[in-house]
Amino acid sequence: MRYIVMIRRTRTGYSADVPDLPGCVAAAKTIETTRKEISRAVAMHVESMRKRGNAIPPPRQEMKFAADEDAEENFCTWVDVKQKAARR
Repeated sequence: MRYIVMIRRTRTGYSADVPDLPGCVAAAKTIETTRKEISRAVAMHVESMRKRGNAIPPPRQEMKFAADEDAEENFCTWVDVKQKAARR
């Protein structure tokens, strides 16, 4: 699965969120570290949902994106999540 991730410049670095996974966020000082942290956050978020028996939302294939004119930097990327085999 590949989830779309929004990364935005903040006063102290960068923040990231996943529109398909409300509450799944990460922040760091650099883009590279923010990408690593959101990747970990997505994996933990999905695993937590699985353990609770919640349905995992399918990732959207596209998303309308408009740059915030007031933001210094914002962009879209993605995070790959490996799916575990179904338990029998």
